[in-house]
Amino acid sequence: MILRQCNQWGSGVLANNLETYESIKAWREKHIYEFFSSSFSLNEFHDRVMKEVIELAIIRIGKGDPPCDFCWFITGSGGRFEQGLISDQDHGMIFEINNQENESYFLELGKEISDGLALVGFPYCKGNIMSSNQIWCKSLDHWTEQLFMWMEEGSLDSIRNLQIFYDARCLSGIKDPLLDLKYIIFDYQKNHPFLLKRFMESVMHIKKAIGPLGQIIIEEKGKHHGSINLKYSAFLPYVNAIRILAIKEEIYVTSTLDRIDRLKQISEYSEVMSMTEVDFQMLLDYRLSLFQVHTYEDTHYLKINNLTRSEKKTIKKILKDGIHLHHFVSRLINKGC
Repeated sequence: MILRQCNQWGSGVLANNLETYESIKAWREKHIYEFFSSSFSLNEFHDRVMKEVIELAIIRIGKGDPPCDFCWFITGSGGRFEQGLISDQDHGMIFEINNQENESYFLELGKEISDGLALVGFPYCKGNIMSSNQIWCKSLDHWTEQLFMWMEEGSLDSIRNLQIFYDARCLSGIKDPLLDLKYIIFDYQKNHPFLLKRFMESVMHIKKAIGPLGQIIIEEKGKHHGSINLKYSAFLPYVNAIRILAIKEEIYVTSTLDRIDRLKQISEYSEVMSMTEVDFQMLLDYRLSLFQVHTYEDTHYLKINNLTRSEKKTIKKILKDGIHLHHFVSRLINKGC
């Protein structure tokens, strides 16, 4: 491992003299292209950089060891292990002992981590899904209350937050609190099947990507003219559909590919998931090709004219299969509810 793995907080010394956020940024920019062999390798690299930021943040706030056990988690594409070259921040915090002192400490730490990640090259989350935000930085007790509130309320915002939380993956600290909270969602949806239906309703809109004559619909204006938005036209139909099935079947892993692998073992899904696995892996590979980008937004756009005829045919198949998968899950959920 290039970066050290260490459970002793506040040692004051980081690997390779990475003692400032600026030095971590320089190290990241120097080495990131060495990890483009696969999406998995790139995401391992992102994890290692973020872990360095967390260790440095704990040192920088100058209060010694954290006052209790905690879990710092990432969500979104990071939680699913599907980040591209540039990824914005999506993260939160769970701390075990509920008191005012701990809340103040972890909110301060969350802000330091958020600022550190921004300096290193992970843009702030525009939706403020960060551990500097009290909504996403809570004690285990308060997180339990929050999840029940979201599930019982069932508004679009609440359902969206539940889906974001379900993609969370513990990157630093202890995993148990996060798993315990996810089991609350499992248990609730078993006794309240309307929740799965609300999940499905919240993701019914899919950005149109195939025209009436079978052509790929591209952006017609702006700097992404001639490109297709892979995030909204391709990734989200797959990610959203697979997440809903994962909740239904009590699958706690967060990677879409890992979820597909678990679902393949269920006879009801095996045929559909085998095709889905191939499509989604190709999607990840296409996004990996988008390495000459300058902003987070750029990582979502694939220029169609740069593709061969065979590649265009493949992209069209992936788009159509994503719609079919979405309809398959929708019919299944509506039938069951």
